[in-house]
Amino acid sequence: MGYENLRFPEGTRFLITGSAGFIGSNLVEAILNLGYQVRGVDNLSTGKKENIEEFSDNKNYEFIEGDIRDLDTCLKACEGIDYVLNQAAWGSVPRSIEMPLLYEEINIKGTLNMMEAARQNGVKKFVYASSSSVYGDEPNLPKKEGREGNVLSPYALTKKVNEEYGKLYSKLYGLDTYGLRYFNVFGRRQNPDGAYAAVIPKFIKQLLNDEQPIINGDGKQSRDFTYIENVIEANLKACKAPSEAAGNAFNIAYGGREYLIDIYTQLLNALGKDIQPIFGPERKGDIKHSNADISKSKVLLGYEAEWSFEQGIKAAIEWYKNHL
Repeated sequence: MGYENLRFPEGTRFLITGSAGFIGSNLVEAILNLGYQVRGVDNLSTGKKENIEEFSDNKNYEFIEGDIRDLDTCLKACEGIDYVLNQAAWGSVPRSIEMPLLYEEINIKGTLNMMEAARQNGVKKFVYASSSSVYGDEPNLPKKEGREGNVLSPYALTKKVNEEYGKLYSKLYGLDTYGLRYFNVFGRRQNPDGAYAAVIPKFIKQLLNDEQPIINGDGKQSRDFTYIENVIEANLKACKAPSEAAGNAFNIAYGGREYLIDIYTQLLNALGKDIQPIFGPERKGDIKHSNADISKSKVLLGYEAEWSFEQGIKAAIEWYKNHL
């Protein structure tokens, strides 16, 4: 069940890039709780020191402040590592449209540096964050691996390129790579601030502060919102996956479909608020609907997606109530 009972050999060492970010810091916490060694790398451009402060006294945790755009940093970080969980990237579709060159540098060059460093250091498995955005304008639901459309943003393109490099590194160099196409991940430690903040933490913070949130579009867009615990499970299950599954990309989601306006109503009810949202223009590069077929992940990774949206949103609301 889940990942709590997964076991690796004693002394197993994990490297997590983007370790001070939302997903990275949750992976650090989960793996330390399982009793394994973790080395984290982050340049703190979007990650936050407070996300990892609580681990600083753990003898199994080591932190390198460094940038994956620097190959020497990547080579040093991969020394003596068994499994790499590469989460370092810049997210946000709208921001990538404004800053395509930076996204190329971080998300493509940085990820390639990490794959090369992993290869040179004999890492067993290289698991990396991809994104549901690679499906682009492919209209069919549910989204299924192997049925992708034209990408709609520089961010999506960077993830597509990561997947192509992942395939090549498995085929040419024998590095077991596993791309995880995350679908709208949410949960504890996700940043609620700024113009590019994810919608769930942003709404929660605004409602707690009695502010009027802006919904882009009509609110009838749907997403496969995925609680962070499912993402932790997927990363660790990928480390256990057979080599025959390497070189592939996998949908990581719950397999559900939630409409934004319904989520907004749920948050109002949970927080006891009565605040009308403001409806703004649709965002460039966004798709209208998203929902994942997770059968490939279940078969090849043993992925179970135990946490439903309902369970996840309750846990997220509680966390933000206590931390904002």
